[in-house]
Amino acid sequence: MAKFQPLQAPKGVSEYYPVRSAIFEFVRESLIGSAKSSGYQLMELPVFEDTELFKRGVGESTDVVSKEMYTFEDRGGRSITLRPEGTAGVMRSVIEHNLDRGQLPVKVWYSGAFFRAERPQAGRYRQFYQVGIEAIGVNDPEIDVEVIAVAARAFAGLGLKNYTLEITSLGDLESRERYTKELRTFIATLNLDEETARRAEINPLRLFDDKRDEIKSAMAKAPVLLEYLNESSLKHFERVQELLTVLAIPFTVNKRMVRGLDYYTGTAFEFVHHGLGAQSGIGGGGRYDGLMSQLGGAELSGIGFGIGVDRCVLACEAEGIALPSSFGIDLFIVPMSPAAKGASLELAERLRSLGLIVDIAYGDRSLKGGMKAADKSGAKYSLVLGDDELSTGTAALKNMKTGDQLSVTIASLHDVVRQEITNASHS
Repeated sequence: MAKFQPLQAPKGVSEYYPVRSAIFEFVRESLIGSAKSSGYQLMELPVFEDTELFKRGVGESTDVVSKEMYTFEDRGGRSITLRPEGTAGVMRSVIEHNLDRGQLPVKVWYSGAFFRAERPQAGRYRQFYQVGIEAIGVNDPEIDVEVIAVAARAFAGLGLKNYTLEITSLGDLESRERYTKELRTFIATLNLDEETARRAEINPLRLFDDKRDEIKSAMAKAPVLLEYLNESSLKHFERVQELLTVLAIPFTVNKRMVRGLDYYTGTAFEFVHHGLGAQSGIGGGGRYDGLMSQLGGAELSGIGFGIGVDRCVLACEAEGIALPSSFGIDLFIVPMSPAAKGASLELAERLRSLGLIVDIAYGDRSLKGGMKAADKSGAKYSLVLGDDELSTGTAALKNMKTGDQLSVTIASLHDVVRQEITNASHS
């Protein structure tokens, strides 16, 4: 019989499996928890959309649309694209299901895999994971700050410290038009290659996002948008800074920041981690006041962010952040007889129904093998269950970290384990 060679995941895919998947889960759930605590509700989006959504919503001048999308024709001859970002899909769904006609702002969170055909490197993947939020329908600096605070609270919950929040304003339409005129005049003095000139013609702000040294050097002398804000845009941005200070969220103003997607206006921000090298952005976002009407909806404003779960995992690892005790197995049961195997399964199911995370040493293992499995599982406690324990109704509960053992009745096991976990978390 022919022996098949093992297969590997496609290049550039971020993949998580035990035990590292526990860090991924910890990061993702912390980000989601922060969004939920501010009243954001789940929106589960399609992984693929009509290509036109991203062309219109993200912008044809962006690298995302022009170079990085996974686009294909389905069996019906329709052009379909794997989602490269989340905001356009959220906005399409809000319009389609008339959510904008109800209570405003519409506040939603989403999470999942996104896809961009980029050159894979540490922290930059072709399949990557994000948690995002969007607040649609209100143009208040207060909600701008709430969105930023959701991210800051999530990072604090993870224990991250080595990062900086950078903010700017990309202005309203009037400010942008006045600034763009001056920027085009400046760009006309530069010696650009044909492709770069074409991108600049579509959206001159894209040149600030160009990573080539010669373009970065040329654009260092370009006028900056913050100097062209009209009175209302300037007041909005000043209020954002004032509120961030009130909430004790440190920030720096980055005058030359642009976001990689064309729909951004007004407040824009990015969280930059200082331990990740070139791929230092762990999350960012901003306001997109014209996006809904551009996609066929009402003239409503919105603001949101996308946080990279992969980058946050790397940031946690760079800072040596350990998983909290709430993640992982609470109790590992080691059965030592045929009768104990059935009793262990029954006991495990009862404890699981009461909220404990319980695993069992399956198979006919020796005591040594069972305890080795308990140790490898990372469980907080273990319990050996044999015929003697079944007849007496008592067993020894072992703390896997300290080695200490406690005699407990099987009937009280749930309460004792819960109390031990609580005591350990407070010590």
